[in-house]
Amino acid sequence: MGQIKVEKDVGGIADLCVITPAFHGDERGYFMETYSQRDMQEAGFDTVFVQDNQSMSKKGVLRGLHFQINHPQTKLVRVIKGEVFDVSVDLRAGSPTFGKWHGEILSAENRKQFLIPKGFAHGFLVLSDMAEFCYKCDDFYHPNDESGIAWNDPDIGIEWPRITGTYDGTASADGYTLDGVSLILSDKDTKWKGIKYFG
Repeated sequence: MGQIKVEKDVGGIADLCVITPAFHGDERGYFMETYSQRDMQEAGFDTVFVQDNQSMSKKGVLRGLHFQINHPQTKLVRVIKGEVFDVSVDLRAGSPTFGKWHGEILSAENRKQFLIPKGFAHGFLVLSDMAEFCYKCDDFYHPNDESGIAWNDPDIGIEWPRITGTYDGTASADGYTLDGVSLILSDKDTKWKGIKYFG
């Protein structure tokens, strides 16, 4: 594990991990291995990733909380430009931490990666003017299999940083702001229900 540092069971949630690659910088710039199957296997992870995704979002965009029903995905996520607050919620049936969430600041500066196992809902909020977000998945995207839970569900109680607004009983972004900027959600993300529908 010479090129990564692994923090396991973050937030007291089994299998949720933060991985930080070794960083080598000098006057020329920097180099780092962003992924090594060998290092991951040495750390106890046997995940085989089959798809890489990348997105760009502006400040105030909140994506999530998403998961696939019949084709659940393990994800390894990171930010290559900007800063986000990245969140995972345990939806594993029978898990002692079902419904518990954990959030991490991911940024180009801290270079942290968040390993999110199957059975979790996932989402993120863009805190910087813009952010570029990359992630690896161990199963392909199945558009008819996607589901989600409300980002602001009070039964989960995610503490999104710097957001102000009042819960109106729905996942709507109406009335919510981040540093005075209106929160931006996709239409589908405003329609997800709370976790009590998945218990």
